[in-house]
Amino acid sequence: MPETLPNEFHLPHRLRRLADLAYNLWWTWQPEAPLVFEQIDPSLWEQTYHNPVRFLRQVDPERIQRVTQDRSFLDFYDDLTGRFDDYMQAASTWTDQTLDGVSGELTAYLSTEFGLHETLPIYAGGLGILSGDHLKEASDLGLPMVAVGFLYTQGYFSQRITEDGWQEADYLNLSFPDLPVLPVTKDDGQRLTIGVGIQERQIQAQLWRIQVGRVPLYLLDTNIASNAASDRNLTARLYTSDLELRLAQEVVLGIGGVRALRALGLEPATWHMNEGHSAFLLLELMRERVQAGQTLAAAVEAVGQQTVFTTHTPVPAGHDEFPLTLMDKYFFKYWPQMGLERDAFMNLARHQQPWGDVFSMAILGLTHSGRRNGVSEIHGRVARDMWSPLWPDRPAQESPISHITNGVHTGTWLARSMMRLFDHYLGSEWRQQLDDPEVWQAIERIPDEELWQTRRHLKRKLTGYARERIRTRWRRGQVHPVQVVASGALLDPDALTIGFARRFATYKRADLILSDIDRLLALVNDPDRPLQIIFAGKAHPADEPGKRLIQDVYRQVKRAENGGRLVFLEDYDMNLARYLLHGVDIWLNTPRQPNEASGTSGQKAALNGVLNFSILDGWWAEGYNGRNGWAIGQSEAIEDKQAQDEADAASLYQVLENEIIPMYYDRSADDLPGEWIGHVKESIRTLAPAFSMRRAVKQYALELYYPVADRSPA
Repeated sequence: MPETLPNEFHLPHRLRRLADLAYNLWWTWQPEAPLVFEQIDPSLWEQTYHNPVRFLRQVDPERIQRVTQDRSFLDFYDDLTGRFDDYMQAASTWTDQTLDGVSGELTAYLSTEFGLHETLPIYAGGLGILSGDHLKEASDLGLPMVAVGFLYTQGYFSQRITEDGWQEADYLNLSFPDLPVLPVTKDDGQRLTIGVGIQERQIQAQLWRIQVGRVPLYLLDTNIASNAASDRNLTARLYTSDLELRLAQEVVLGIGGVRALRALGLEPATWHMNEGHSAFLLLELMRERVQAGQTLAAAVEAVGQQTVFTTHTPVPAGHDEFPLTLMDKYFFKYWPQMGLERDAFMNLARHQQPWGDVFSMAILGLTHSGRRNGVSEIHGRVARDMWSPLWPDRPAQESPISHITNGVHTGTWLARSMMRLFDHYLGSEWRQQLDDPEVWQAIERIPDEELWQTRRHLKRKLTGYARERIRTRWRRGQVHPVQVVASGALLDPDALTIGFARRFATYKRADLILSDIDRLLALVNDPDRPLQIIFAGKAHPADEPGKRLIQDVYRQVKRAENGGRLVFLEDYDMNLARYLLHGVDIWLNTPRQPNEASGTSGQKAALNGVLNFSILDGWWAEGYNGRNGWAIGQSEAIEDKQAQDEADAASLYQVLENEIIPMYYDRSADDLPGEWIGHVKESIRTLAPAFSMRRAVKQYALELYYPVADRSPA
């Protein structure tokens, strides 16, 4: 398909490659790359929220001309574009060196959300961030991959917290011309669209492309004139609570995703479903084969051999299920194309519930994909037990569900100052060996003083950012006076700082640390060893208990007694996440076991020298070694939820009072917290390689994408 960049920027010939950088998200995981835009106009770079496309559309031509006379800028620009070209045209990648005979076999990765950068709000939380990190690492490794998702017209909501602590959601239509997305066109210049039959009508979806390094991400968009008004809104927002609209979305993603790649002339050898939202692709792959003359049994077997299903949800209620009456409404014309009667079609994913039978997307994915995995060791065990009825002839723990523990993309989440430190002390090749534990042994070479000064620098950046953020909103009249302090105006860069930032689902227990408020206030207001806590996160707009939890936390944050040391930063996104993950001292995670399938925010924090303080659930149960952070509670869950909460709160306070706070404030004669720095080094050394997305994507490639491929010894 034709791929041309807009020529609206009117860049001087000497800087024409700025457009190439703007339209490839490679720049987002090169810590120094944003400087090529920021140096042209620092103020505009912030005003455009680090969006190079919008930046280049708005920048004053005189500023562009000015930097063409700046030799140091041009040298930096040439070096950056040279590295970009070397990356995109690499003659040999990990895939070339390691996978023999499969480097040309395409893997299709489908997800309902992708967290790539804050200027692309087409993600809601951890699932999307994981998807984005997966694509970036696949690009780094040279995996032949293509991805499919949605380009949501309104993206995910912006969060506004009222004076009373209630979450309000603002939706704004995205301006696609201001985003690094390009329309996909046919050879004749017309927009490429695909059609999906729903009920008595055809829904058309147009395609957009985002380039993520070497990996193209194609996004479906139904907001086109040929569709009915209701269908134009199918791709307006993530995670609608309207069950019928959600079903229609998943039909477009799964079935439409397959048709989109076919229309592009792509023939993936492997199809990877990231959660059940895209599992209808299994039906489409079967239908294609039946229409081509295969028996259904042969089609089912063949599709199983080329599909991977990843589940992220450790509780049955978290999986999408649709009433059979709704499935009748949407698929009555579809199942005959598969050679099926109605009951046989429903039996592909039938799940009996007390209120009636439903069609389960998880069951569809688990029973008809050839390879299945959870996202941590604990989650693998939970998933095998939870879904063991699907394989009644096997013991529960022999259910065919493996696990690959999540990881994080180092380049995306590592602070620039930490990367410089690693460049200096870890050797010249450490960025190519992110998952090699031997490389990370060199952390011990970093002088304590240098590491501590870097950590203090990142903390000052966080507190400065929070203050400037609320100053701007206060100046614009966007906050009530009482909210100024609650939003971080009095944050102290020298106080021990805990960060709690994640989706505000009730099982994550954001209020656990507030369960004994008098005890907490004694720690917060200790004049010699003060503690401060920064909360951030969104609840789904339809999650009333989650919104009430935010309100409960916010009401404690507003109390004058805490002296501004309890803070809630609204509108959590990737940009705010970076400041928090880089700048706090402790990353707190308090899910009720075993509901944390994996989690990755603590992995990102650990990369930056932030210590984890977490329930032994998800990834932390694998990462904790007693010297690289702290555990809350015991490794086994208590069935009684109230008893569990009380036991975990008691453990949290005990560790905080007796271990964490004393260690942080215990300083040597040169004012260094030596034991604390030792824990920081142990955390980076042990967690950075083990929970790298490089390790995770290599596992996907070797165990799930190409499990029977002949491989070289590399």
